[in-house]
Amino acid sequence: MSQALLESRLHSLPLLARGKVRDNYAVGEDRILMVASDRISAFDVVMGEPIPGKGELLTQMALFWFDKLGHVVPHHLTGDDPVSVVAADEVEQVRGRSMLVKRLKPLPVEAVVRGYLAGSGWKEYQTNGQVCGVPLPAGLQNASPLPEPIFTPATKAEMGEHDENISFERMVEIIGRPLAEQVRTTAIRLYSEAAAYALTRGIIIADTKFEFGLDEQGTLTLMDEILTPDSSRFWPLDSYRVGENPASFDKQYLRDWLESVQVDGQPWNKCAPAPAMPASVAEASADRYRAALTALRG
Repeated sequence: MSQALLESRLHSLPLLARGKVRDNYAVGEDRILMVASDRISAFDVVMGEPIPGKGELLTQMALFWFDKLGHVVPHHLTGDDPVSVVAADEVEQVRGRSMLVKRLKPLPVEAVVRGYLAGSGWKEYQTNGQVCGVPLPAGLQNASPLPEPIFTPATKAEMGEHDENISFERMVEIIGRPLAEQVRTTAIRLYSEAAAYALTRGIIIADTKFEFGLDEQGTLTLMDEILTPDSSRFWPLDSYRVGENPASFDKQYLRDWLESVQVDGQPWNKCAPAPAMPASVAEASADRYRAALTALRG
């Protein structure tokens, strides 16, 4: 792994945007260089300290899944080497942690699919027996598998804001029914195929989110990154028990630490700035990401 990269600085390409994790640069009019930094966010707040090697791990995992699920829906990868579009003195910022992708028109919604009851979904279920407006059977427990995967879309928040869960009908109002139904069907198929494969590698994918865009012909295209510990809950199958908070390969370790932190004698309010992350938490998070990639690739 190369030295930790909190923020890329490329002089050869114009910067389009910095997200929670990725820095996006324009490559002509039709391509984007996505550089995965070692930043990490939790509760939609970006931590001030990096997770060394995280950007490379995320990129390797996303590339793995794009390849494995390419038969389901087109994706945004161009197949070109990201190193080929930057200056010689920028190669080390890019190598191993970047994707050169097609420029798309992003859909303003996130496609969230849940196969298990966890996190905010478990909290909501205890209150009203639903998750994001989807009624569920009575008697489920924390970490229970759902009878079938459910689709619970969300609107994409600006940096520092929180994503907002929306109903499917609200998604229809935003992007139209035919496209909304296509996104739902595609997202559930992507999740189902990935979850089935992951089980054979000893990993439960409890839930995940996908992002889609449209190309110049209006073709639905999978974009951003997919099925990584940043966008999914990964649980080790060998220690999974219904009714218990599962161990995880994802950001839950960091979330749990943040839930325990006191700021000026009070629990952290989940607003920026985030508490300083100890090196031990960063290292433990990196270990979990690495273990997930190793298990999935075999």
